[in-house]
Amino acid sequence: MAEQRKPSKPPGIRFIERRTKWELSFKTQRAIVLFLTFIAYASYHAARKTSSVVKTALLPDSPSLGREADPGWAPFNLPGGPALLGDLDVAFLSVYALGIYLSGHLADHLNQRKFLAWGMVLTGAFTLLLGAGYWLEIHRFSYYFVVMMLAGLCQSTGWPTVVAVVERWCGKSSSRGVVMGVWNAHTSLGNVAGSLMAAAPLSYGWGWSFVPPAVGIVVVGGTVVLFLPLELGEVGEWEKERLVEREEEEEECGGVGFLEAWGIPGVAQFAFCLFFSKLVAYAFLFWLPAYLTQTEIGGRHLTDTEAGKLSTVFDVGGVAGAILAGHISDRTGAPAITAAGFTFFTIPSLFFFHAYGGLSLLATTLLMFAAGVFVNGPYALITTAVAAELGGAAERAGRARAVGTVAAIIDGTGSAGAAVGSLVVGRLSGRGWSRVFLVLMAAAFFAGVLLTRLVLAEASGKIKTSEIRPDDCTATMPGV
Repeated sequence: MAEQRKPSKPPGIRFIERRTKWELSFKTQRAIVLFLTFIAYASYHAARKTSSVVKTALLPDSPSLGREADPGWAPFNLPGGPALLGDLDVAFLSVYALGIYLSGHLADHLNQRKFLAWGMVLTGAFTLLLGAGYWLEIHRFSYYFVVMMLAGLCQSTGWPTVVAVVERWCGKSSSRGVVMGVWNAHTSLGNVAGSLMAAAPLSYGWGWSFVPPAVGIVVVGGTVVLFLPLELGEVGEWEKERLVEREEEEEECGGVGFLEAWGIPGVAQFAFCLFFSKLVAYAFLFWLPAYLTQTEIGGRHLTDTEAGKLSTVFDVGGVAGAILAGHISDRTGAPAITAAGFTFFTIPSLFFFHAYGGLSLLATTLLMFAAGVFVNGPYALITTAVAAELGGAAERAGRARAVGTVAAIIDGTGSAGAAVGSLVVGRLSGRGWSRVFLVLMAAAFFAGVLLTRLVLAEASGKIKTSEIRPDDCTATMPGV
């Protein structure tokens, strides 16, 4: 029998080991995996966030805002401009949702290091092409529509790939929720970085806002292809015995089918819950700066740059929410109950933010932070710990690689909801933000309701577990 070829190490790690004469340990390479996947997906979100900051410069200023009028950018400064921007979001998210199903399948069958790196480089290229519309003075809506679609396709390569890589290296852990919650901070921190990078050069022209995140994701993509370890077989020979069992599993595993993955218990319920949860989350991702500029806060309206920077508070709240949801899920062993609880608390947080956030800058900051906690908490839990656990359980039971496909199904379905939300927000924002918030609160309600079956199952399991425990007296009496 021919000897199976051992996976080759990334060129950057081979270079380091040749120079140091020392093989990097499993723990060191796992740390590299967590760090690189963290900054990789943060760079995806930084590129994705830029368009929300630029929206404020594309729309014309209303005379009621109390500052020098900005004419905006054609065709978005014409009547129906917000609807056109909403259509761009729909173009991005619709192709992203379809692309992520394909990317999840490919992530379980191709070299994930190269697949991720190419996706990042192409994402940077199309992000830069959006900014080129400013320098080339392009006013055709079709140009931005096509580029946003291609950008969405390239962005779809990121999520299922990084989840599949992290699951392989981290495996099952009793603290999975917290670990994945902390790791999932890449989403919110990427949004923060994207907001700050886009807001800083916005005064020089909106096209320049796309340059920093585009360059950043290309640089990170180059780092990924040089240093990201994939298989456990890429660690040093001295740890081969310790990892031989996992390596054999990796060699024997094929990829789970797309329709087969839908049948994994819990996948469909969490996927459709995320449809509505991500609808709410992406309404904030794409429209929060515009909402802040058009809403009077403490007696005045914020500038475009101020709104872009202030919107980062929501993402900071998202980091706290992701970690808190993961911690509660770990302690209770009830991810469905945790996700549903956060989702239902989203409803009052949205109401208070819209109703009372304009009283002062402090009120806006505190209520926006709270909204970020409850909006992003279940979103982060479902897309990371839950997706990895469902896919990982299927792999351990059926010996088929499933994490990338399961992550794609859950996030892709959520992205379809985000596309619907962007379409609705684009149509309704011009008629008043109260209608938008009513839709978002309704979406949060449906997200919680869709988890009812899983919540009841978890609660029933907890009750049965407590009932079969022996009481103190019986436990201390031998022979009983």
